[in-house]
Amino acid sequence: MAYTTANGRSADTLSLSLHDSATRTATGNGSSYELGDRGVLRLLLDVTAASGTSPTLDVAVQTSYDGTTWRAVAAFAQATTTGTERKSFSGCDRFVRITYTLGGTTPSFTFSVSGEAV
Repeated sequence: MAYTTANGRSADTLSLSLHDSATRTATGNGSSYELGDRGVLRLLLDVTAASGTSPTLDVAVQTSYDGTTWRAVAAFAQATTTGTERKSFSGCDRFVRITYTLGGTTPSFTFSVSGEAV
């Protein structure tokens, strides 16, 4: 998909879902996606359910030039309840994935991460 920027240039975008809405009760990583030469992500973290005693959810974006060696790009703000956050991430290499860490006593979160790469 492409769109025209304010300065008249054409920009190619890629819609992606880094984590489909699902309930998680343990720390994990999302699947990796190939971005090609797109280096900027515009993502939405959507937390639709949270439970447990003092539950926390940390979601970070990782990138890789080869799909094997990963480095952190940046993270969303820590979630403790339901809500959404939009954030842009730049400096991405060819591959990208999310990593999520749950904390608290018996934490459970239902969340998704989706958006586009430019």
